[in-house]
This record gives sequence, structure tokens and C-alpha cells, in this order.
Amino acid sequence: MKATIREEKIIIPTYKVGKAEKAPLFIEKRAYQGSTGKVYPLPVTEKIYDEKTDEKYTALILENDYIYVSVLPELGGRIQRAYDKTNGYDFVYCNEVIKPALVGLAGPWISGGIEFNWPQHHRPTTFSPVNYSIKENKDGSVTAFLGETDRMYGTKCTMAVTVYPNKAYIEIKGQLFNPSDYAQTFLWWANPAVAVNDDTFSVFPPDVNAVFDHGKRDVSTFPIATGTYYKADYSAGVDISRYKNIKVPTSYMAAHSDFDFIGNYDEGKGAGLIHIADHHISPGKKQWTWGCGDFGKMWDKNLTDENGPYIELMTGVFADNQPDFTWLKPYEEKTFTQYFMPYKTVGRVSNATKDIVIGVLDNLIKIYASSPFENAKIKIISNEKEIYNKTVSLSPEKCFSDKIENLKNFHIFVFDKCGKLLCDYKEYKAENKPVPESAKGILKPEQVKTNEELYLIAQHLEQYRHATYSPKPYYLEGLKRDGGDIRINNAYGLYLLKKGEIRESISYFKNAIERQTMLTPNPYSGECYYNLATAYKLLGENDKAYDAYYKATWSSETKGASFYNLAVICSQKKEYQKAIELCEKNYRLSR
Repeated sequence: MKATIREEKIIIPTYKVGKAEKAPLFIEKRAYQGSTGKVYPLPVTEKIYDEKTDEKYTALILENDYIYVSVLPELGGRIQRAYDKTNGYDFVYCNEVIKPALVGLAGPWISGGIEFNWPQHHRPTTFSPVNYSIKENKDGSVTAFLGETDRMYGTKCTMAVTVYPNKAYIEIKGQLFNPSDYAQTFLWWANPAVAVNDDTFSVFPPDVNAVFDHGKRDVSTFPIATGTYYKADYSAGVDISRYKNIKVPTSYMAAHSDFDFIGNYDEGKGAGLIHIADHHISPGKKQWTWGCGDFGKMWDKNLTDENGPYIELMTGVFADNQPDFTWLKPYEEKTFTQYFMPYKTVGRVSNATKDIVIGVLDNLIKIYASSPFENAKIKIISNEKEIYNKTVSLSPEKCFSDKIENLKNFHIFVFDKCGKLLCDYKEYKAENKPVPESAKGILKPEQVKTNEELYLIAQHLEQYRHATYSPKPYYLEGLKRDGGDIRINNAYGLYLLKKGEIRESISYFKNAIERQTMLTPNPYSGECYYNLATAYKLLGENDKAYDAYYKATWSSETKGASFYNLAVICSQKKEYQKAIELCEKNYRLSR
């Protein structure tokens, strides 16, 4: 069966919400998921009704021989269901009812499926419709495209959900774009929910020895916690990878890992979920649970009628903690790829790719493949000698296992029939790595020793959209100490510019440029000129803006945005040929 895609109307029992307030009041110093809780101009809903009705939704159904995937563009574009057809297992938590609770940034939030969170947690529009289209690709794969523009900051997101023929995984390609004149911040955490019970445990890589709380406020050893974490006493030594051992609401994020996977496994059903992404781009590996105690059971009832408890296995791109925002420079685009797939039999995972999952425990080797591999080769090196070489057939339906005696100092390789390496695992020997320290609080401006630290603290507060601390006192303290500081003048000017204090910002950009050009007319960075030009453009002083933008084209990091704005100014003057020439020049210089 080739991969197929279709639009389908489905009926889901739904607890309806009240009418949204389109013009909510401005909110100051409201914290939400560790960052600002401001919502304007998003509408806010503050009412959930107690009775459910059958509601019709548009579902985008992607399917092949192995998996069935349902996407709901009317509910933030979340994957509502991901089902393994080979064993009848929902490898993400399928909530059969839409039962929102008022825990989202703009009100309603629902559990289940895979939620794609950006540019802030949880997705501000998680309960709102997104744009979508579907496509059948030439290689036989099918794709659902989902996208929207963030109304708060103007960044754009496009997400491609793809299912391939004969491959039991979901591919997610994200594309984030900043179309504005200013640097913006964002985070991306894909949030698969998985069903849990006494037989389930989280599958973290073997090199994870410690986990952090949000904002790295607290730290615990992992998987065996030995102290107090979330006010729970684990001094006896408790395996917190197991759902049944966590009684209270708890988050933890891997302090560090050099592996590309995170997952969950149900020993009773012999099946689970694995997420795969390059750890250099996607370092974030997190578990969240309401806990299996009375509080957690209450929230189970709040969010579902029949489907029971779940945990969230969150996967962060360009982020290893929450909140952990990343910059998007003016007109910058960032892209990434993630894979979500079912797996079976293996249990505790030693290493995984999108093709192969390897598990090794007590000399027993288990291998799962996400697609058919005829005449695959398994080779094992032990103590620098080849001790095993076997040709096998692998598939999502047929897992491999073999017991090998005296397996020590080993390295396992799995190749396809052409000799391409699909996955390998070199025996990981746990080291007595020190547990990292939790984060320290931010000093008051007058307590900070250097201007560099003042600048970095202020940038951090802006980048992380801090709800209660303002960067302004740190910028002003730095300027009090050195009124010509380049970085602080530029940063504070931009801070004012984004707040609409345009004319006030200009003097700070000029201060920075004056210091930059004290010894040379050609500074290392064009950012100050670019920001000055943007301020002039907003004031309608296009001649001054044109000069400053042209100066900013001399630096590579501001070249593209500056040429674009030069072309815009020329177009406004109806100098269309000149605008075209500027665009062509930018294209030539960018190649």
C-alpha cells in the first residue's frame, strides 16, 4: 500500500467553550510557563461548559501499511491520533473526547496527541484553527502542510507532516521565519502525550545522569533520584523514569545527552514511542506528569472521560530547557526535522535512528526496524575482534533478538544489504559524572560587576520574555558606568524602538556608532547602522534611512535585510528599476 492522504469529517464528543473576548485587557507581570503571560492581541476564553456534544472536525488522514495518522488543523494543527496498524497500538495518547481546561495562554488547552508548541509555551493558538493544505509527492509520500502567523510577534511557522510508503514513522519538517525588521525570539517544543500505567517508563538515553527542573531551578540524579525533588522525598533511591513512582506533578529535562532519541515504553503491551532528531539541533528531552497521586487523578478527570492518565514527552528544538528561547534575526529562517515512530519488543533503548532501534540488556540484543530491510547485516565487535556476523530480515512487524554470551567491550553495527550503516551502538560505560548545579538567581543591577554581565543579563531577560524582571534597569546601569558602550547603546536603543519610542531610540544608536567609528569608518558589525536606519524608516525619514541601510549592507549579517529595505524605499519612490537592481545585487552577493 502506498502512502495516502485525504480530508475526512470526523465526529468527536466535545465540551464547548464560551465566547472569546477579542480585546482582553493588557496584562503586566503575568507569568506563564516561566515567561510573559501577555496575550494581546489574541482573544481569550474564560468559560468551559460542563456538557458535551458531538462536534464535526476536519481531519487530515495520512496512512500507509504500518501507521495511521490523524491531524486536526482546527485545533492548532496537532496530531490527534498516531496508530500502529501492525499491533493495534496507539503510540501517542489518543484522547477520544475534546475536554479543554483553562490552562492555556489564551484559555482552553487539551491533552492528547502531539502538540506543536511555538513561539511560546504552550502554543498560544493550541485551541485555534491553522491554515493547511495537502499534497501527494512524486516519491510516493504524502504531506499535510500546516502554518500560521503569530499575532503577538509576527513570526511565521510552517510545518510539514509527512508519511512515506513502507516506513513506520512520521516526519515533521519545521520552517520558522521572522518577516519583521527586528530580531524576535521563539521556542519550539513538540509535545507527544503517551498513555501510562504501572508498566510504563520513560526511555532516556544511557548517558543522562541528571535532570533539571524548569529554568534549571532544581536538579536531580537520574534515573534513580536520591534527594528531594518537587518536594517529594526520594532519599531511599527511586526510579523516576517510571510513572508509578511519581506521586506529584513533576517535570524533568535531560541535563545533557549526546544521543538523538527519547521515548516511552509499555512493558505490558511490549510497545512504545520513540522520537528521533539530531541532538545538535534538538537537545531538549523532557518528561512531564501530573503524577499518579490524587492530584494527578483529578486532572485525569478534568481532561478526559475514559482515556486515563498520560505523560508528556516533550522534545525541544534549539532548546534544552523551558523556557529556553532562541533568536530569529530580521528576515531569518530556521529549519529542522523530527521523527516520531512506534517501536516494539526492544524496551530500554541503547541507541536509535529513524531506521533502527537497538536495545542491549544482559547479553540479549533486540533490534526493531521502522521499514523492511531484507538481507540486513548485524555485526558485533568485542574486544577489537569480530564475534558476530549475521544476515537477517528486519521489518516493523518482525523484530530481531539474540542472546550472546560474554558480551563485553562491544560495538554493534546494523547495515542494510548495500552496506549502508543504519544504526550502531558502542557499549556505554557510565561515568561518575558530577551532577550539574542548579541555576543561580539574577543579581540586582548595582551588584553586577561588569558592563558585559549587565548587557548579558538584560539580553537574557529580553530573550526569555521574562514576566517579572525588566531589562531596562540593567541597560541604564551600564550606560551610567559607560555612556558610550556599543553593545548596551545598541541593545537599549532597540529595546526602545520595539516599544514604539522611536525618536528616543535614535540617540542611542548614534552613541554606539560614534564609539564604533572612533578609529575607523568601517566597523566590524553593521547592526547599529541597520537599527538606526529602521528607526528613520519608521519616522518617514527615508533619505536618512537609505544612507544608514546602505552602510549596513557592508556587513554580511545585515546585508540581506538592508538591501531589501533599500528596495522597499526605492519602490515607495516609484524608482522600480533601481529597486530591481538592488534585489539583483543582493542575490549576486548572497550566492
